[in-house]
Amino acid sequence: MVIDKQTVHKVADLARIEIKDNEVENLTKEMNKILTFMEKLNELDTDGVKPLVYMNEEANVWREDVAKNEISVKDGLKNAALHNERFFMVPKIIEK
Repeated sequence: MVIDKQTVHKVADLARIEIKDNEVENLTKEMNKILTFMEKLNELDTDGVKPLVYMNEEANVWREDVAKNEISVKDGLKNAALHNERFFMVPKIIEK
């Protein structure tokens, strides 16, 4: 498969990105390089290779999910620009 200018514009449209006309030639070359590399990978013999699910064999080490009060409310609000006794105060951003 060879990438042409029309394909570059179609991919840009699908990706919802704007490209300039002077960028199309460079993008065409780059996308063709990527496809050439992918075709090289297809030449590899992968018959004896198991499908990869995880990048390593390590298992997740789960910790117990316990709520802890690490700092007090007073310490938590210490660096807040605006607050009351218990909460951060922020500007309203949602209009009704």
